[in-house]
Amino acid sequence: MPSTRGIVRAARRPPGWCAPGPPPAVQLDRPELWPQPGEELCYLTGDWRILQRRRGHRWSLDDLVTAWCAAQLGAAAPPRRIADLGCGIGAVLLMLAWRFPSARCVGVEAQAASAALARRSAAWNGAAQRCDVRLGDLRDPAVFPEGAVFDLMTGTPPYVPRGSGREPSRELQAACHIEQRGGIEAYCRAAARLLASEGCFVACHAGSQIRRAESAAADAGLVIVRRIDVVPRLGKAALFAVYAMQRAAAQRPPIVSELVVRDEQGQWTAAFRALRGDMGMPITHGLGLGLGLGLDGD
Repeated sequence: MPSTRGIVRAARRPPGWCAPGPPPAVQLDRPELWPQPGEELCYLTGDWRILQRRRGHRWSLDDLVTAWCAAQLGAAAPPRRIADLGCGIGAVLLMLAWRFPSARCVGVEAQAASAALARRSAAWNGAAQRCDVRLGDLRDPAVFPEGAVFDLMTGTPPYVPRGSGREPSRELQAACHIEQRGGIEAYCRAAARLLASEGCFVACHAGSQIRRAESAAADAGLVIVRRIDVVPRLGKAALFAVYAMQRAAAQRPPIVSELVVRDEQGQWTAAFRALRGDMGMPITHGLGLGLGLGLDGD
């Protein structure tokens, strides 16, 4: 490992556990890909890692469940082209690039600092050749000149309309929480413009705003075929929901299921442990890790 001025997080893994999936092609001769002051290099999925600001936006539970749902839907017919709208620091994009090593992946992100972190993370894992992170606004058709070619699309839009909540002060967080460039409606319209005819769009949104997500999909000409209500702890209300949408689908009620992350004692449930296993993460830990702020891969 080259000398670094940031933090390289150590693995926290049970004895004998081997990381599945393609290994990263770590480039030791490129010190700019390693964490700089104020940054951490954290485990994400398998042996892949992600760069994050220590006191800024970090990948979280909604990224993980969105990527897992998309991976499940793409398992039968692995996608050739994947796009992640508002990719942020690249968590969902990288998880899907790890899961589908033959796919070409595109992420679009409006915050230059977040896009730069995503590009460096893709390069650290040796995936820069097939992970194109574009700086731009997802609402701008010019950002995606290839048009409607994506087999699988994802998005983790902000949930809070501008003016209705306090803006976070940590680096890069405000745009991830506050709808500075549109919310679920803008994401659905962009997905409808870019999906291949049989493609699928997977997005998350606040658990208390199901009707809004349904209206956003319908207004964009998309049909919700599946909804997963994600409950942080048994007995609590859903924190958010993950939706799978298609352009051309029969008008029928979506398949609705529930994912409970922790039981009454605060331990990860069997379902959540299985989800982590599917996404190449150790499954023996479970008590005391955050749900919404930095759910590191180990």
